[in-house]
Amino acid sequence: MTSRTHPIAPASKSLIKAATAAFMLGCLLTPSFAQQAPTVLIDGSSTVFPISEAMAEEFQNKQSGKILATVGSSGTGGGFKKFCRGETDITGASRPIRSEEIALCKESGIEFIELPVAVDALATIINPGNDWATCLSVAELKKIWEPEAQGKVQNWNLVREGFPSGRLALFGAGTDSGTYDYYTLAINGKEHSSRGDYTATEDDNITIQGVIGDKNALGFLGLAYLTENAGKVKAVAIRQADGSCVEPSIATATDGTYQPLTRPLFYYVSKQAADAKEHVREFVAFLFDADNQKELVSEVGYVALPAEAATLALMKFESRKTGSHFEGGSKIGVTVTDLVQDAAN
Repeated sequence: MTSRTHPIAPASKSLIKAATAAFMLGCLLTPSFAQQAPTVLIDGSSTVFPISEAMAEEFQNKQSGKILATVGSSGTGGGFKKFCRGETDITGASRPIRSEEIALCKESGIEFIELPVAVDALATIINPGNDWATCLSVAELKKIWEPEAQGKVQNWNLVREGFPSGRLALFGAGTDSGTYDYYTLAINGKEHSSRGDYTATEDDNITIQGVIGDKNALGFLGLAYLTENAGKVKAVAIRQADGSCVEPSIATATDGTYQPLTRPLFYYVSKQAADAKEHVREFVAFLFDADNQKELVSEVGYVALPAEAATLALMKFESRKTGSHFEGGSKIGVTVTDLVQDAAN
């Protein structure tokens, strides 16, 4: 497998992405190159982006330039908009597709195959200098993030008696993000129900840098970004119903003990693209190869599908089973076992 060095500084990463995009655009505008190198078009969730990036890089290396794979990061909502307009072959999502997005795809004649790709433990993060908020309850997190907190809960001492009076600096996913949807549902009880006076971004590296730069900061993002920045930020443990404090990790996401912030991650594949493009079929087969899942998904800090689940997901793709197993929104408390069952149904 290709060696990938982490972390990449945000500014450097942006320059690399821009240079890569410019190179790819130049290549795609050359007719002979486009004919020789069919391209898998991937976009979507910033949380799923590290998986897509690792898979695309390794796939291209295996193909020796015969097939290319481009990866964008428009957020889950932005990715679905492109996908449902037929602009991409595959979109990553950190939540299930919504009813209105299903309707948009239907209007454009886009059928989709919903494939679970990994499990994420959504992390609440703090600065390493924060020695007081190491374990918070869902109720305390709700006190910070609920809409009623805007303009009122500005200091840590309003979260819990005994906390210092430092002014909260909040960072998190933008409103077009599946991470935002899931976090607000899990913590506040309703999607898109949140205070608005925080630094919202589709670039999780901005959240990382914000928390690194302020002792009183708190943010939320996917597990891969916590893993990539270990030592620069630290995770807040979540107090469970039995009183235990559980931190986000591959282990606690796998066994389902980290609740309510363990969630599935998805790929949605266009049936039209799968039927018409052999290179898309080859890429999906690569995605759900059990060895690739185990190595590449785990490498970027998420829980890989068990071999059985990866096989079932590929079978679902090959049978072109379309539609969503969810009721137009996220579900709390989904485990790896649930993903296997969803793939099998």
